[in-house]
Amino acid sequence: MVTVKPFKAIRPVPGLANKIASLPYDVVNTEEARNLAKDNSYSFLHVDRAEIDLAPSINPYDKIVYEKARENFDKMLKKGLLIKDNEENYYIYREIMNGRSQVGLVATVSIDEYLEGIIKKHELTLPEKEQDRINHMDYCDAHTSPVFLTYKANPELKKLLNSWMRSKNPVYDFTSEEEIRHTVWIIDDKSLINKITYVFKEIDYLYIADGHHRAAASVKVGLKRREQNPDYKGDEEFNYFLAVLVPHDEVFIMPYNRVVKDLNGYSESEFIEKIEEKFEVEKCNEGQPFNPSQKHTFGMYLSGNWYKLTAKEGTFNPLDPIESLDVSILQKNLLDPILGIKDPRTDKRIDFVGGIRGLEELERRVKEDMRVAFSMHPTTVEDLIAVADAGMIMPPKSTWFEPKLRSGLFIHGLS
Repeated sequence: MVTVKPFKAIRPVPGLANKIASLPYDVVNTEEARNLAKDNSYSFLHVDRAEIDLAPSINPYDKIVYEKARENFDKMLKKGLLIKDNEENYYIYREIMNGRSQVGLVATVSIDEYLEGIIKKHELTLPEKEQDRINHMDYCDAHTSPVFLTYKANPELKKLLNSWMRSKNPVYDFTSEEEIRHTVWIIDDKSLINKITYVFKEIDYLYIADGHHRAAASVKVGLKRREQNPDYKGDEEFNYFLAVLVPHDEVFIMPYNRVVKDLNGYSESEFIEKIEEKFEVEKCNEGQPFNPSQKHTFGMYLSGNWYKLTAKEGTFNPLDPIESLDVSILQKNLLDPILGIKDPRTDKRIDFVGGIRGLEELERRVKEDMRVAFSMHPTTVEDLIAVADAGMIMPPKSTWFEPKLRSGLFIHGLS
């Protein structure tokens, strides 16, 4: 049984949503954020990546960065750039990318259900990144970016949300620079709010798609506030965190490709010979990049040529939700034993390229600073759910979600 709760969103004043909404803090580095926001004083990156308004030498985890985030957030509120709704509402957030629609319910969800495993995770978190978001939430007294959750699609919920979208005018409707259309509706009808809340109680689990650090940090901030308020009743805002909930059949996952700096001492012919022990290797026609269209196949770009790699039978366990993932097959049978990359989280010889950048980016990296690239078949949302249901952890960099949820459209105050 899943608990969702409406909330009083802090959100952009109508007319400025397109200028305030920004890419999530964790998909851009400081330099990229600074460039994106330099000509846009409204950008929410001034809150989510507040170091862009400080000297370049400042450590992004320094206390002064969180103080600056709060200062910028308060300025946006005082200037009326952000407003807070008077009533608790749900919100619908639809994104359309390349003609494909993703419809999410914006709500708050329970930190207790995260702790109880009703909200399931599939990734490990890094303490330093968790602490960064804990500090940011504490200083801003708010969840400034939503966690991306998914659930097994429910026909009744789809019907309710689609009916509202057809019959009501959106509060925001704009197209971002990446040609993604963002549309938001406010659900302020008490009867529909109650109905949505009830339908979610019939859903067994929620799954974190993206935002594991935000979720973990939100829970720890909530627990900290409980310690500070020992007489808490349970309905306080810090007991819930901000989320966008999207049905699993609308979640779009792109591949997370790999590039490696060297061949670990092998010559090119020796390298291919080693690969052939575990994979069928086929050279592609000249000038034809290989984009895998089915599981257990991989593209490899080496010395200006593309190859198709197919995992041989017996090299993985098809019944194991982790071992049968393509990222696991490549790691176990090639990256580790041949290229010597034991821990892709920490090895500096490997880098990861989101599928949104295309195969051309892999070719560019190999020509500029890498030796070999691998194109992957995307992990499916069904894979993600199977791993989470088994209580297991996915290998690093298994999923790349598109379109990205914008930050600054919905903010959840903790007090």
